Amino acid sequence: MTPLAISGAWMVEPNVLSDSRGNFHEWFRGPEFREAVGYQLSLAQANCSVSKRGTLRGIHFANVPPGQAKYVKCLRGAVLDVIVDVRTGSPTYKQWNSVRLDDHNHRAVYLSEGLGHAFMALTDDAMVIYLCSESYAPQREHGTNPLDPELAIAWPESIEPLLSDKDAAAPSMVEAERQGLLPSYAECVALDDMLRTREAL
Repeated sequence: MTPLAISGAWMVEPNVLSDSRGNFHEWFRGPEFREAVGYQLSLAQANCSVSKRGTLRGIHFANVPPGQAKYVKCLRGAVLDVIVDVRTGSPTYKQWNSVRLDDHNHRAVYLSEGLGHAFMALTDDAMVIYLCSESYAPQREHGTNPLDPELAIAWPESIEPLLSDKDAAAPSMVEAERQGLLPSYAECVALDDMLRTREAL
């Protein structure tokens, strides 16, 4: 697991074993995860989405606490996965990191509670799976617009984005902050400290 530039986000690069029959890799290992993050992933829900080329999902995040951490992998096809720092007061507030996830490199990403998540399908029938630390709770879920010019996320220019009505109508970062929708960096750090302390007990 390699930390990304945004604190609380990691890229996972597995060792893929291939032969004439196909290939094998371990896409999640508890001990390595705990060593990198400081606590075990609490699994409350597992999601699977299938998207046509150009589908753009996000930017999604949840209230902290409890937040919703995500461990994300592309099983089929390819996506451009983007993690956005939506935590007010963070040193990297409004910055983003992108990682290509596909069925060749078999990378995964982990984003801790309070970070925003989005991805664009680069192929048809792109299948993405998520391990989530909390179950989906509509009253705690929020989003910001993935095409917000202030964020200037470098989505592929050759692909026309396809957004849901909800994501297309999501507020900009400025509007979301004004509405009090964004988690604070202090709340996220406090939650991280609590999870590490609980793990040590």
